[in-house]
Amino acid sequence: MTGKRVTNPAGSSNSLRGDVLRVLGALKVATADQIQRISAPHLNHRHTDKKTLSEQKTARTAAHNGALADMRKHNQSETGGVAATGDRLRNLTLKGLEAASHELRRPVTEMGSTARGAGSSGGSHPMAVNETVIAMLRPKPDMAKLADDPAEVRAAAQAVVDEPAGIGTIASYWTEVPLPATGAWNAPGKGGAQADLVLTAPQDKMPLLFIEVDNCHMTAEELAPKLEKYARFFRRTTKDTDGKERPMWRTRWTAPETWSGDSSTRRCC
Repeated sequence: MTGKRVTNPAGSSNSLRGDVLRVLGALKVATADQIQRISAPHLNHRHTDKKTLSEQKTARTAAHNGALADMRKHNQSETGGVAATGDRLRNLTLKGLEAASHELRRPVTEMGSTARGAGSSGGSHPMAVNETVIAMLRPKPDMAKLADDPAEVRAAAQAVVDEPAGIGTIASYWTEVPLPATGAWNAPGKGGAQADLVLTAPQDKMPLLFIEVDNCHMTAEELAPKLEKYARFFRRTTKDTDGKERPMWRTRWTAPETWSGDSSTRRCC
């Protein structure tokens, strides 16, 4: 066994491992199926000759499962439970988060936790958050990668390409982001919120969006206090690098000065 195979026994490429780092760096915990659907959607249209959907999934996720196996060997990823679908849940280690920070070009301090244990009970909420991201991304197949595939495969992929575009890239999304009403970004105090998703996609005219994903396990009365926690965060001000007071959220994210988010510093929705 030589060079590359010794280092990466599953034979994964740098590109495939980069796919995994970018997706898990943003989502924190995901299945190989979700990683593949986001980073290599052209594979969704292959392996239709397999007899069952399960066999098709196994075939189209094989490359990313191999990348995950190689990353586990290098202590960059680990398995953290099983989803309701039966898929294994994957997350990054601290070493993996550091590598992902380079792929996503984010400071390590903004990468969050490793999400270890998030899938111990099936990860129903993280899975719902991930599916929300996929629905918003609407990943498009790379038709060049299907150049040698049968006409029916290319036609199915082209139909997806022709659908309305999604919002942002995987690097546009953050998950489980603390919004401190007290304390600091990296050490939030009591009374703050935690956004399920934060989206920043100025290229799609969406400079900043906070998203809550509900599994319908909470009543309206239980959800209402979360809105007040958001309002407390938006009302919070702090000194910026120029010594002037400004909304705390503006020290981390950028949005037009006239953006309606500033109104949340004066009144709740």
